[in-house]
Amino acid sequence: MLEMLKKSMLTGIGLALKTRDEVEELARDWSKKQKMSEEDGRKFLDEMMDKYDSSVDKLEERVEKAVRDVLKKTSIATRDEVDELRAEIALLRTAVNVRSEPSE
Repeated sequence: MLEMLKKSMLTGIGLALKTRDEVEELARDWSKKQKMSEEDGRKFLDEMMDKYDSSVDKLEERVEKAVRDVLKKTSIATRDEVDELRAEIALLRTAVNVRSEPSE
């Protein structure tokens, strides 16, 4: 269930990333229509790409937060929690084995 939710949300991010080329093309076309100098056009394009990248980063953060919130609400253990439990089980097994060994 978690993997399916994660994949669905990442697909949305993937679609946003796929439009990067379209954003770049739009910025190039707009700078040509505005008859910007090559330098101004390059600055405009860089600024647009920076804003686009920033938007994608914010989207990724929101998706990650949404996944964490869903995990909390559904009471599904996180990988860190499972790893902590495994370590605790290993310690308990060691402690039980030490006590159950016959003394010499």
